[in-house]
Amino acid sequence: MGERAPDGSSKTGKSAKKAVGAEGETSPAKKATGKAAKKVTKRAENPAGKPAEKKAASAAKETAPAKRTAPAKKAAPSKTAAKKSTPAKKTAPARRTTSARKAAVAKKVKPAGVVLPAEAAVGKAAPVKKIAVRPPGGESPTALVRRARRINRELAEVYPYAHPELDFENPFQLLVATVLSAQTTDLRVNQTTPALFARYPAPEDLAAANPEEVEQILRPCGFFRAKTRSVIGLSKSLVENFGGEVPGRLEDLVTLPGVGRKTAFVVLGNAYGRPGITVDTHFQRLVRRWQWTDETDPDKIEAAVGALFPKSEWTDLSHHVIWHGRRICHARKPACGACPIAPLCPAYGEGETDPEKAKKLLKYEKGGFPGQRLNPPQAYLDAGGKPAPPLGAA
Repeated sequence: MGERAPDGSSKTGKSAKKAVGAEGETSPAKKATGKAAKKVTKRAENPAGKPAEKKAASAAKETAPAKRTAPAKKAAPSKTAAKKSTPAKKTAPARRTTSARKAAVAKKVKPAGVVLPAEAAVGKAAPVKKIAVRPPGGESPTALVRRARRINRELAEVYPYAHPELDFENPFQLLVATVLSAQTTDLRVNQTTPALFARYPAPEDLAAANPEEVEQILRPCGFFRAKTRSVIGLSKSLVENFGGEVPGRLEDLVTLPGVGRKTAFVVLGNAYGRPGITVDTHFQRLVRRWQWTDETDPDKIEAAVGALFPKSEWTDLSHHVIWHGRRICHARKPACGACPIAPLCPAYGEGETDPEKAKKLLKYEKGGFPGQRLNPPQAYLDAGGKPAPPLGAA
């Protein structure tokens, strides 16, 4: 059907198509109008147009390095942390060096003669070295060695027959006799041991002995109960640990009941021929009187005096000093006027200096009296010595 025109006329289909075509011609205008509206909208959003896009691009380029530097920003805390940790590493050695300096200063300012606990464990030899190089009398170490050795040579001429003043026939008898000689004289021991060894000649016999019977035999020696325990105990130890034989080593001897270094060196020096210094009461008194050392501990005296002499002379040196202390250089009244080493003695004058009065103070063979051994060596008898009387003799 046809359409009517606005003036009331009707239009055919063709005219309607033409009208439609006219409308189609006007559509590009509508499109243009739409495009212009879009451009206006875009300009409203970006007033600068293309320059804004360039600015946006440049801004994007500027932000790109920012993105690249972002890891640097993240790394910045690690750098700061490293900077913070760096002083800590530097200060740590500084603290150590400070403590080390304090320790060094502490060592430098340690008072002389003070022994720290660490030094006291280390071993006993350190005081020995100091003693050896610092004579108590103020003389030089060389002068002390020369004077000490000259004294020993003089005493060797005075006592060429010096020997241990205990009667013994084997190492076991010497060991037991030396243990019994504590707190008594060698004479009393020599008068007691014949009955003991006649009844108990071997370690096996004494180990199985009745303590009460042994006590009755040892009663004259004093401290007989303690000495009985010692001799029976060491006999058992010899049987159980050493096959009934007296060991020839210091380390083994000192493990026996009642045996110390002094007793061990007596046995080693006189039964086995191994050098050792016997530090008894006479030895201690004389070496201090002669100013060989000012030590009072037996072990330190042994080390100090041993440093003055060759090791091969230690056993004879012990005999010379002990014999001189028993015969001439007494504890209370030394016979200074009859002393053969008076010119070498710094303590000369402490005793009687008159020769005639000093001779009356001499003992044993030097004074014409019997010695301490019941069976002394022949050399002692040839030098005018006399054997000691047996127990109970007038």
